[in-house]
Amino acid sequence: MEKALAGVKVLDLTQFEAGTSCTEMLAWLGADVIKVEPPKMGEQGRWMLTEKPGFDSHYFMLLNANKRGITLNLKSDKGRKMFFDLVKKVDILTENYSLGTLESLGLGYEEVLRPINPRLIYLTIKGFGTSGPYSKYKSFDMIAQASGGAMALTGFPGSDPLKPGPTIGDTGTGIHAACGVLAAYIQRERTGKGQKVEVAMQEAVYNFVRVPMMGTYISGRPTGRAGNRISAPGDIFKCAPGGPNDFCYILCTSPEMFESLCKAMGKPELALDDRFKDARSRSQNVDALTEEITAWTMQRNKHEVMKILGEAGVPCGAVLDSVELLNNPHMRERGMVVTINHPQRGEFTMPGCPVRLEDSPVEVKSAPLLGQHNAEVYGDMLGLGASDLESLKAEGII
Repeated sequence: MEKALAGVKVLDLTQFEAGTSCTEMLAWLGADVIKVEPPKMGEQGRWMLTEKPGFDSHYFMLLNANKRGITLNLKSDKGRKMFFDLVKKVDILTENYSLGTLESLGLGYEEVLRPINPRLIYLTIKGFGTSGPYSKYKSFDMIAQASGGAMALTGFPGSDPLKPGPTIGDTGTGIHAACGVLAAYIQRERTGKGQKVEVAMQEAVYNFVRVPMMGTYISGRPTGRAGNRISAPGDIFKCAPGGPNDFCYILCTSPEMFESLCKAMGKPELALDDRFKDARSRSQNVDALTEEITAWTMQRNKHEVMKILGEAGVPCGAVLDSVELLNNPHMRERGMVVTINHPQRGEFTMPGCPVRLEDSPVEVKSAPLLGQHNAEVYGDMLGLGASDLESLKAEGII
């Protein structure tokens, strides 16, 4: 079955996570993503975080699935010439280097790449964008989370700001970038003209906090840190046997949900108790309500709690840790957890693609080894043969 983005070619210069998460999504959806790396070592994410010298890191494997991989020395004249020849034949080019890096190599979009391929969609991801007072500052996920507002909102009342665990500054940026690239591609189909797509990590994080910051419009003050509790009940509750992740989050947003919760716990009378008869009463007596619910959840493990309440129509989520998620039967059945074969590491279980297209199912494939597709890509796109590639390798070009 032909994939949704079949025929779309992407030249991928991204590294680490903010850019690679974007191009991985495009690859999952069927684009031919060609990852370009420096010869010998590859991009830093490939080797910097590996626990096994000489083996690709799990970090790299998680972010570069379904791509083809080539090596190319962009600091050499011959390498740049080959790069320009590739640019002529692709739809999209992606990069997340520090501001000015490509320009310093003679590979800037406005002056060089756009004239070579006017239909090119050029994605640039920067920590703080390409303009403004912060534009020259470097960034990583946690920098974006701090400066984009996420850390100020995360933690408990009176605590220091806390970095959220998910890498919303990186992968959150990548998903925004994929959205922008696809919009530009659709527009190009109408106009025939490529364009620059820019995503700043700070701004992507800020987009995630637009709802949590609502209180500022009312009070005029910074939104405070509230911990896990958002209502009564709307909190995490400890479950048996009391381990570090043995909790469930339970939330009731209507009288009917609260009644269902009380019935599921075998305490229907709690819904009629004056302390808990309405949302205001429950909020005023939240500690007493928490004790009642915890007394019930502590008699069951989190999976039992989630099953009982879920079947009763009460929103409830077990706090699942990374090991539990990799072995979760629901996620396995839906294809969100998949096991692939990696040329170096053998069987590797990883998260799959969270976007499901009815007519374009995703088959997750292993991230490429360094330069794995040199012969294939350079042969098909530039007409280079084995002897050409041997010479280029000897010269340090690929």
